[in-house]
Amino acid sequence: MKAIFPGSFNPFTRGHQSIADRSLKLFDELLIAVGYNEQKPGSAAAVQERVEAIRRLYAGNPAVEVASYSVLTADFAREQGAEVIVRGVRDTSDFEYERNMADVNRMISGVETIILPSLPELAAVSSSTVRELQHFGCDVSRFMPESPKDSPKNQ
Repeated sequence: MKAIFPGSFNPFTRGHQSIADRSLKLFDELLIAVGYNEQKPGSAAAVQERVEAIRRLYAGNPAVEVASYSVLTADFAREQGAEVIVRGVRDTSDFEYERNMADVNRMISGVETIILPSLPELAAVSSSTVRELQHFGCDVSRFMPESPKDSPKNQ
């Protein structure tokens, strides 16, 4: 079964990596889909840089595909043959938002959503927090993905 893990991934954090790695234990194939809104500021080049960074991270894993998209997630999931959307949640407000999106995606496309809670030690890690820390010159390496050879086996 193929699943899609969509997000802006700006940047792709250890929290995202954990959700992706745990999804690989549940599904045969995982498409990590880097979404962007063509109507919002931000360059296509920046999106492609994120795609390439995630591809490098999963380079040795044939079960992982990485692509960008700019359409409705449910439409992209169907186009790519994904049967499930995977979403990670850090807290109850994330859950409420994702549950509502799951309901809408199911109504418009029939695609189901699986919601995985963040590991407790990663629940505080968000892309926006990492971006803000980077802006102020902080070392964010502890929040960024580990290479596959360095990552813990039980994520």
